[in-house]
Amino acid sequence: MNELETFELFIDEAREEDGIEAISLVEFPAIEENFVALSKHKVEFKTVDTEKRVIVGLALVPDKPIYRRSGDKEYNIIFSKETVRKASELYLKRLKLNNATLEHDEQMTSGVSVIESWIVEDPEFDKSKKYGLEVPEGTWMVSMKVDDKDVWDNYVKDNKVFGFSIEGKFANVLRKEKSDMNFSDQVLDGTLELIKQFLKDNY
Repeated sequence: MNELETFELFIDEAREEDGIEAISLVEFPAIEENFVALSKHKVEFKTVDTEKRVIVGLALVPDKPIYRRSGDKEYNIIFSKETVRKASELYLKRLKLNNATLEHDEQMTSGVSVIESWIVEDPEFDKSKKYGLEVPEGTWMVSMKVDDKDVWDNYVKDNKVFGFSIEGKFANVLRKEKSDMNFSDQVLDGTLELIKQFLKDNY
């Protein structure tokens, strides 16, 4: 069986459309990591109990192959630590914090926002361990507040969504192993629309 080609995705700063457009709550996250739902967080305020409605998870993991298929072509995509960091920074700088979807629906979901974002610098001491998550250095972590009661009750609490998937556009280049160095470099034209196209191709 032939080993799948791996394409490294990166952000071309000369193209304004490159970067993360939204974060989607999905049943099958492409990075195969579930988020942690921080529910039933009691607040002592008179006799009122309230739910915090915060979910914490991995948005992007560096150097982790993600399987994709477009038509008959199968391949992997991968992000470097530098690209993961740059993607997280642009997401914040471009004020995309309220851009969220459910299962990559074309329409944005209101009432779901990123309230915390960080890059894991030291996995041993990172706050992700507090939530029982084992993540590699360079991972982009996010916390999202789910103010929309329908989304919280019917998707998060009902276990219809388990993780995050990004939506965005990136340039890409074929990543070659040493054994492949006799082949010429291949740069694909255009951009890839992550995850959304993946779901359309496979579901």
